[in-house]
Amino acid sequence: MGALAATSAFLPEAASLPPVYRPRNPRSTPLFQLVEAHYEDVKALWEDRFENTHGRWRGFTDTVIARYLDCASPECGFARLRCDECRSERLLMFSCRQRNLCPSCDAKRAAAFAAFLHDEVFEDVPHAMWVFTIPKMLRVYFLHHRELLGELSRCAYDTLQGLMSAAAFEEDGFRPGMVSVVQTFGEAARFHPHVHALCSRGGWNASGQWVPVPYLDHRMAEELFRHRVLRLLQSEGLLSEDRIRLLLSWERSGFSIDDSVRIPAGEKNTLEKVARYMLRSPVRLSRLEWTKASAHVLYAPKSSHDEPSELFPRIEKIDALEFLARVVTQIPEPRRHLLFYYGHYANAVRGRRQADEQDDTARPDPHEDQPTSSPARKQALRRRWADLIRRVFEIDPLLCPCGGTFRVVAFITEPRVVRKILDHLNHNANRERAPPTPSN
Repeated sequence: MGALAATSAFLPEAASLPPVYRPRNPRSTPLFQLVEAHYEDVKALWEDRFENTHGRWRGFTDTVIARYLDCASPECGFARLRCDECRSERLLMFSCRQRNLCPSCDAKRAAAFAAFLHDEVFEDVPHAMWVFTIPKMLRVYFLHHRELLGELSRCAYDTLQGLMSAAAFEEDGFRPGMVSVVQTFGEAARFHPHVHALCSRGGWNASGQWVPVPYLDHRMAEELFRHRVLRLLQSEGLLSEDRIRLLLSWERSGFSIDDSVRIPAGEKNTLEKVARYMLRSPVRLSRLEWTKASAHVLYAPKSSHDEPSELFPRIEKIDALEFLARVVTQIPEPRRHLLFYYGHYANAVRGRRQADEQDDTARPDPHEDQPTSSPARKQALRRRWADLIRRVFEIDPLLCPCGGTFRVVAFITEPRVVRKILDHLNHNANRERAPPTPSN
């Protein structure tokens, strides 16, 4: 590596070459190695050791873990890429696409989600990120009744919608735009259900006109949210009236609401970054340290990367099996939604709005030099793996070191063909060079 760097220093054109994408290797990460080494141990000990604190065992996690352990595995197939300039080839492995487990797939999902909001959902109005949290005493109800997580998000929207409509003096038909994500994790992957919501600082009345609402009373919002959550749990038979009166009598309720992150109009790129943060993975690999010889995991809840002034971040030492049990707890049930659209940003409302505008957008504007792409074209571009990498990391994953561009020439999924190609590559990689022939 040092020789390569020294050589490139004498090449003026080397400095102008853009950075080259390096494919990930999930098998080298401490999370992958921890799951591979101890998942069966956690499963065997779950009923005796973890059920009281992490809830009952959920059988579908076996399938999720198996797919995660196959993430980017060449034995599971790959795409074959070829550079048109130098004719070199590269294999691109398939991803597992598991939620709240694989950091790489979560990053791709967050990038696609943020790009979708940027391109097709958000209006050019001010927004704020609201965070709704609940006290520790109530979190256990959502651990054992995860179907209520969506209702928790609904309580957050109803709180903001009610306060905004009152502040705007609009009673009927007033709708702010809100996109929310229910996160089930806190520091060090502990179960901590709360709602992150990107909400417009205002709304649209029944006539479709924008009405700004720059300020809301936080204390009023917290009280309203608390009452909605308590009544939700009461309606499900989880809280009695006596217990609710007890909770309402507390001087410190344990509920919290924050909207300190505010994004002015016209800063959609900032909105996109905040949206990626909302859908981030429960485990950040840069904070995790574990080796197979260790019985504990070292995890930094706040790293020096987040706080540059903190050169020696606080490190938490956690039992390896306990940490893995926390990670397994974060895996959502299949087809269980934790992402919601409300009000002006609801899917049905956006669909009606797009249908009304379809006739206008179908006719090209003769004065428009660069007409916008169709929604289908935008969707296709947004979901392409290469475009997501460029959008997030500002690096082209299809760029060849020679300066050319890789393109997909085949998708290899048949096990027999996969094995034949891998054996051929291993044979070439392990083949030793013949000794030089002595000259006469």
